[in-house]
Amino acid sequence: MRVRIGRLAAVPVALLATSLLIGAIGVGPTIAGGPPGLGRFMYAVGQVESHGNYEARNPASGAYGKYQFMPASWRAWAKRYLGDANAKPTPSNQDIVAAGKMTALYKWLGQWRRVAYWWLTGSSRSAGWSKNATRYVNRVMKIYDATPVAPTPPPTPKAKPTPKPTPKPTPKPKATPTPKPVAPVVRHIPDSGPGIQYTGVWRSARHPAYVGDSVRYAVTSGARARVTFDGHAVSWSGPVGPTRGQARVFIDGRLAATVDLFAKAFSPHKTVWSRSWPANGRHTIAIEVVGTRGRPFVAIDEFTTIE
Repeated sequence: MRVRIGRLAAVPVALLATSLLIGAIGVGPTIAGGPPGLGRFMYAVGQVESHGNYEARNPASGAYGKYQFMPASWRAWAKRYLGDANAKPTPSNQDIVAAGKMTALYKWLGQWRRVAYWWLTGSSRSAGWSKNATRYVNRVMKIYDATPVAPTPPPTPKAKPTPKPTPKPTPKPKATPTPKPVAPVVRHIPDSGPGIQYTGVWRSARHPAYVGDSVRYAVTSGARARVTFDGHAVSWSGPVGPTRGQARVFIDGRLAATVDLFAKAFSPHKTVWSRSWPANGRHTIAIEVVGTRGRPFVAIDEFTTIE
């Protein structure tokens, strides 16, 4: 994501922080400067995603916080709405970033139902939703409709003094418990990530539904994007649509598949290819542009690996 930082960014960030404060104390049904119902919508998404828990973490995807931000999205959005890609996901920072992104999505998509669908899927499509996505959107909107005013966040309880422990007899030694399995490590490598090596001519394109608001694309046959990783699974995500062409996928130097990115309707973010292995190891994935006649575009939004 490319945004202005420093002094120029300080004014909009301060205004947004003030707006969030107004909404948080429940003065009215809207947040000043935001679209109608922004505070209610943020509350509804937070309830569905994490039951309002600012410290919730998904061990499988790496998503974190009340609104379940993905790591790569957090850095890009924090840079845009806080002026610092390395900003910590504190509760107030989570609210500011969520308000900024949801406001941009509402201005683009025009209604909260479609914003809720995008928040789950990263897609702007207006019809043909899956049953799971429809259930998610309905849950968000049910809470939204039942919430006339943005609720006031509950106060943080003060820590109670720890009572002195009562001496207990020495327990008998217990059997060593079986260690719990280690949660998988999910890594997201955006199109501008330092681990991706590009050869040939690649350009950048922007869209609010792309991860980090940008993708890297090429149209010339033979152009390549290559990344080496450690893990047991990898996936490639990018846009599909009527102007998108074919690409060859190589794994560890061998052709694994030829993927056709054509679709009747444009979708900005879709997992177009994935591969997994029984155990962790070092692997290389490379995407090579075929140069399909009439629709040569091939784009990289991000690679996702699991270790």
